[in-house]
Amino acid sequence: MKVIVTGSQGMLSQDLIPIISTEHETVSLAANELDITNKEKVFDVIGESKADLVINCAAYSQVDQAETEIEQAFRINAYGVQQLALACRQHRSTLCHISTDYVFDGTKNEPYQPFDQPNPISRYGASKLAGEKFVQSILNRYYLIRTSSLYGKNGNNFVHTILQLAGKGGPLKVVCDQQMSPTWTVNLAQGILRLISTGNFGTYHLTDRTNGGISWHEFAGRILERKGSHAEIEPITTKQFARPAKRPAYSVLDTSLFTLCSGYEPLPWEESLKRFLETI
Repeated sequence: MKVIVTGSQGMLSQDLIPIISTEHETVSLAANELDITNKEKVFDVIGESKADLVINCAAYSQVDQAETEIEQAFRINAYGVQQLALACRQHRSTLCHISTDYVFDGTKNEPYQPFDQPNPISRYGASKLAGEKFVQSILNRYYLIRTSSLYGKNGNNFVHTILQLAGKGGPLKVVCDQQMSPTWTVNLAQGILRLISTGNFGTYHLTDRTNGGISWHEFAGRILERKGSHAEIEPITTKQFARPAKRPAYSVLDTSLFTLCSGYEPLPWEESLKRFLETI
């Protein structure tokens, strides 16, 4: 299968591309090679490549900045995704689109299912939901994968931030009242590889397994424990850690449908973290 990966310089893409390339002919396109908001370019590239599948990793992911950069967030996360979907429909390519747990409002107390009603509470979440709706309304052949709290070797993320702050000394303050599922980019990439070979189109959730979720404070504690750090971590509430964008209090995603339809069982979060920390 011939596969295009957009946003190839991103954290997920840099782990995804070598994994996809083990089984498929892969063309990686950075933002300066394919701006997904450039309609003419999108149609030309997908048409000329004769790609069987497009994996869209291009995204505006600055959650707090999206509160003021609303137009830019929607331009990339909604309009750009619309252009990809339209081009894929015209050229009979399948689209695999990556979305987020932030399309949910966090009011549940059990993991969100793919068919649960989204209700974003931030501009970022709203822009990602708009992109999802374009994919679902334009295409029949698509994989829409929501994921959560990504970390990987090639980008800024929570794990790197915690290690950097711990190295500077002094106590760390980490939110303890937001429950989520962290996701190692390699774990996600391996799951994507399995799903795209099935032809089981639809909307899915894929994160590391947490059995109901963990808090950012718990995650930070395990990161430092694994690295042998004795830095002090102070639990604080979301209210104490004010940010421009609201975060869901509970955004754990249920991955059982993904496993059922792909045969891929994501790693437990502690095992993913252990393997990741061994690489840095």
